[in-house]
Amino acid sequence: MESSSTRTPSSGSPRREATRQKLYEAAVTLIAEQGFSATTVDEIAERAGVAKGTVYYNFASKSVLFEELLRHGVGLLTASLKEAAERTAREGGGKVDALDAMIRAGLVFIDRYPAFTQLYVAELWRTNRAWQSTLMVVRQQAVAVVEDVLREGVAAGEFSAEIDVPLTASALVGMVLVAALDWQSFQPERSLDDVHAALSRLLHGRVSGER
Repeated sequence: MESSSTRTPSSGSPRREATRQKLYEAAVTLIAEQGFSATTVDEIAERAGVAKGTVYYNFASKSVLFEELLRHGVGLLTASLKEAAERTAREGGGKVDALDAMIRAGLVFIDRYPAFTQLYVAELWRTNRAWQSTLMVVRQQAVAVVEDVLREGVAAGEFSAEIDVPLTASALVGMVLVAALDWQSFQPERSLDDVHAALSRLLHGRVSGER
């Protein structure tokens, strides 16, 4: 998964980071296709175009690779949400505008990384994985970005003081995830702009109270 203009902290040299990126791409594609248990390290190495030993040089095991993949992917999503909110603030927009921009940023991310998103959503429902605690931590990092905007909106009087900030933030993130997966699986003819417009209308009706 390329980080494009949004980068997570480097794990070492540029060459090693590039290798890890290739392994992330290979792992997320294979696991999305055939599941975690059925995917072997040999297959990941072959898909990435590297030797099997290179996988173990970068990650202690397949489980560690997948755990780091989750950290990496959710880290990119979190950074894109935060950047959308900060850009809106720089442009003088309000907190509803920031949430709207974050919805679009989430859709753009999911459109770019559909396999990762499918894996992420699937793993949220599993409780017997070694990386479950890590997943909960990185998930909360993403949700916390939305919580911050909601709290600032409450403080500024843009949102009702009665809203449940943690639950509302989780609901907004969940809305984007589920709507995007439904879009890609069952309504692929829709454009990103079309899906964003539909969620934007829902946001303005349910959160800001505008008609």
